[in-house]
Amino acid sequence: MRDPWILPGPTRDCVAAARRVSALAAARADAQDRDDGFPAEDVADLAQEGLLAAPVPAGEGGAGLGQEPGAADLAEVLRLVGLGSLALGRVYEGHVNALQLVARYAAPAERRTLFADARAGHLFGVWNTEPPGAGLVLGADGRLSGVKTFASGAGRVTRALVTARRPGDGRPLMLVVALEPGMRSDLSAWRAQGMRASATGTVDLAGLAPEAVLGGPDDYHRQPHFSGGAWRFAAVQLGGIEAVFEAWRGHLARTGRGDDPHQLARLGEGAIALEGARLFVSRAAALVAEEALAVERVVAFVDLTRLAVERAGLEVLGLAQRSVGLQGFLRGHPLERLSRDLATYLRQPAPDRALTGAAATILAADGPVAALWEPR
Repeated sequence: MRDPWILPGPTRDCVAAARRVSALAAARADAQDRDDGFPAEDVADLAQEGLLAAPVPAGEGGAGLGQEPGAADLAEVLRLVGLGSLALGRVYEGHVNALQLVARYAAPAERRTLFADARAGHLFGVWNTEPPGAGLVLGADGRLSGVKTFASGAGRVTRALVTARRPGDGRPLMLVVALEPGMRSDLSAWRAQGMRASATGTVDLAGLAPEAVLGGPDDYHRQPHFSGGAWRFAAVQLGGIEAVFEAWRGHLARTGRGDDPHQLARLGEGAIALEGARLFVSRAAALVAEEALAVERVVAFVDLTRLAVERAGLEVLGLAQRSVGLQGFLRGHPLERLSRDLATYLRQPAPDRALTGAAATILAADGPVAALWEPR
C-alpha cells in the first residue's frame, strides 16, 4: 500500500477546485470506460485540490463544504464533478455522504481519527447493499462476517462506512472499516452498459474488526437525512445531464444543423428540462440543510427532486439521441459514452415508492400546496 497523498490545506474555494477537477476528468473519462476502469487520477486530483478534506467541518481541519447556507457550494461541487465524469461523481458523492455521517454520529475520538484520515487523502465510501442471507454481521468477537454488493469504489475505497447487524438484532449499525487498496473486492459481475469506471462490485469483509461504530442501532435510517440525502446524487446526475446537453449542442454547432427549426425546438425543450432539474436540486439542498420544515415534507420534496431529475435526464437523452441520430450511438462520438453513463446512473432504487410517498404527504397536508415547502 502506498502512503496517503501529502496534501495541501483544505480548499476554501471548493467550487473553483471542482471546476478544475471536472475539466481534467472529462478529458480522461473515455480512456477509463472499461470494465476494470477507475478514475484514479481524478481521485488524486480531488485530494490535491483539497476536495477529499473539504467536507470535514471547518473547525476540524476541513473547509466545511456542505455547511454553507443552503449547501449551495456542495450542490455546485457535486454538479461540476458529475459534469466531468459520472463515475467520479458517484464515488465522490459516497465520500461526502460518509463524512457527513461521521460528523453527525461519531464519538469525539473516532471523529478526530476519521477526519484526520480524510485530510490525509483516504477515500471514503458508503456501502449498504447486501445479498439475501449473506449480509454483514458483527459477531460477539467484534469481527465481521458477510459481504457488501454494488459497492462503488470497490478495491479503491480505503475507509468504508458499512451497515451491519448483531446476531439476533435486525437493526443496522454503522461501522467504519479500514481497507487495503486492491484487496477483498470482486468486480467480475459488474458488466454494466454504463458507469463502467465506477469499480462497482462485491467486497468480502469477513474477519475484519471495525475501526469505529457510529451512533446507535438504526441511526443510519434516521430521517430526514437518510432519504433527504438523495439530493446529493441528484446533483451529480444533474452534471451528467448537462454533459449530455453540451455534447448535443456541440454536435449541432459543428455540423451546421442548428438552423433547422425542429432541431432548435428540441434543443429548447432540453434546456427547459435541464434548468427545471437545476432548480429542483438547489431547492432540495437548501431544504435539507436548513432543517426548517417538518421531516416528512423535506423527504417528500427530495423524493420529488429525484423523480424530476430522472425525468429531465430521460427527456434530454431522448431529445439528444433523436437530434444527433445514429452518430450518437457510435463509439468515439462525444454523446455515446455520456448517454450510457447517464442512463445507467439514473436507475436509482424504488422510484415508484418515492413518487407515491411524496404524493401521499402532499395529499395529507393542511393548507395550500404553494405553502407546503415554506417554513412556518
